[in-house]
Amino acid sequence: MGRERSCLARVTTGVAVGGAVGGAVGAVYGTYEAIRYKVPGLLKIRYIGQTTLGSAAVFGLFLGAGSLIHCGKSY
Repeated sequence: MGRERSCLARVTTGVAVGGAVGGAVGAVYGTYEAIRYKVPGLLKIRYIGQTTLGSAAVFGLFLGAGSLIHCGKSY
């Protein structure tokens, strides 16, 4: 029972860390793109938000999947 709980904690941590890193990268990249392509007015905030959430979701998914794969290995 302890091993499953440990694995779940690792996967949850992986998703959280991936989401945080992805959100930060997405915010920076979204801001850069919004300025570069001269997105008008309040659409800039929407564009940055979409980029941030999309990037956070993708990074979180992949880091969580990697943590899940890594849970099955014993060294």
